[in-house]
Amino acid sequence: MVACLSSKVLLVGGGGREDAIARQITASGAELFSALKNRNPSIIARSREYLIVDELDYPAIANFAVSRGVDLVFIGPDPVLDTPLADSLMEKGIKVASPSRRAAKIETSKAYMRDLMDRYRIQGNIESHLVSGHDELEKLILNGTEEYAVKPIGLTGGKGVKVMGIQLSGRPEAYEYAREILSRDGQVLLEERISGEEFSQMVFTDGTHVIPMPLAQDFKRAYEGDQGPNTGGMGSITDRDHQLPFVDSQTREKSLSILSSILGAMRTEGTPFVGVMYGQFMATREGPKVVEINARFADPEGINVLSIMDGDFAELIFSMAEGNLRNTVNFRKMATVLKYIVPPGYGTNPAPGTLEIDSGLETDKLMLYYAAVSGTMNRVNMSGSRALALVGLAESICQASDIVEAALPKIHGNYYVRHDIGSREMMEKKIRRP
Repeated sequence: MVACLSSKVLLVGGGGREDAIARQITASGAELFSALKNRNPSIIARSREYLIVDELDYPAIANFAVSRGVDLVFIGPDPVLDTPLADSLMEKGIKVASPSRRAAKIETSKAYMRDLMDRYRIQGNIESHLVSGHDELEKLILNGTEEYAVKPIGLTGGKGVKVMGIQLSGRPEAYEYAREILSRDGQVLLEERISGEEFSQMVFTDGTHVIPMPLAQDFKRAYEGDQGPNTGGMGSITDRDHQLPFVDSQTREKSLSILSSILGAMRTEGTPFVGVMYGQFMATREGPKVVEINARFADPEGINVLSIMDGDFAELIFSMAEGNLRNTVNFRKMATVLKYIVPPGYGTNPAPGTLEIDSGLETDKLMLYYAAVSGTMNRVNMSGSRALALVGLAESICQASDIVEAALPKIHGNYYVRHDIGSREMMEKKIRRP
C-alpha cells in the first residue's frame, strides 16, 4: 500500500521530536492520529483525533489504532519501543514503521549491541566488560589502570552514562557509581573511554536498504562550555553540506558502512530492523567508534534533519514498513541549529513554570517545536523536561545560531537555554581542535 491522501497514520509520543514528525506526516497529506501523555498543542492541532494516555499503556494505544482504522503507526519515544506495542499492532494487521521489540534491543540493551558487534566482527566496536559481580568490578576499577564509561544496560534517556575523568572524578567515585548500578540492575557495562568529536548518523531503513540523513551533533551537558550533568540533549547542529566541519567524508562513509553491517547482522539473526536507526559515533584517530546504536529518531538531532526535509514523508515510512524502501525525500542545503528552552534547574532540580510565546514567531528561517508541554500555541505549561525547541536555518551554523538568539526575546517566562550551541566561538574551537 502506497500512502495516499486518505492514509491514516498514528504517531505515538508528545515531545519535540514527535511534533517535527507530525508536521511531516500532515505535510504529506496523510491524516494524523496521535497518542501522547501531554496535551502538546502543536501535535493536537494537527491531529484528526488524539488519545491522552500513558505512552507505555500499549493495549490502550493498540485499541485506539484498531478502532480508528489506522493504516500505519510510527513510534517516537524509545521507552515505547521496549513494550509489545509494535508486535501487537503487526499481529492485528497494522503496518508499523518502527522496529519490533526484539529488534529494538539494539538500543534497549547496550550489552546486546556490543555482543552483536563482537560476534560479527563489525568495525567500530570498542572494548567492553559486562560485569555481574562485585569482585570483578573492584578488580577492573579500583585495581585497574584503564578508564571507563560506566553505563546501565537499559534505557536512561541519555542521563545514565558517566565517564571516568569527566562526570566521575576518581576511581572510588567510579566504583561507587558502578556498584550502585550493579546492585540495582544485577549488571553494569564498563566501556573503554574514547575521545574525539561525537556525531550522529541517522538512516531510514527497511532492514536492507538505507537512506542516510545529514550528519548531526548534539550537546547533552546542561551548562555552557559542555559542563554540568548529562541531559536528554540541550541542542544540536547540522551543516549546509550535510557533513560536519570536524568530521571528514571518509569517517562518514565508514559510519554508514558500520550501520549497514549491523543491519546485516540483525537480518542474519532473524531480527530484521525496520524504521529509523541512529548511530552515535565518536570520530577518533582510528576511525569512527560506536558509542551507542539507537532505534528511533534522535532527540534533538532528528528535529534538525526533519526541519530541512522535503518530499513525501508518509510514502517514505509506508515503504519502510512494507520492506520496499523508496527515496521520496531530500534535504535542503541549509545549516541548522537547535536550542532547547528548558525549565531552570533542568538536569538536577527543575522548576517548571509558564511560558508566553509571541504570535508570528516562526518564519522561513525559524521553526518552533513544542516538546514536553501542555497548553495553547501561545501559552504553555512546562513539565520538568524540555519545553520548546527553536531551530534556526541559514547558510552557516553560526548564522543559524544567531537566528535562534534573535528570537529568544519573543518567548517570555523563566527559562534556561544554552546560548553557546552553534556560536562562532564554539565552532572555531571545534575546528581548531587536533
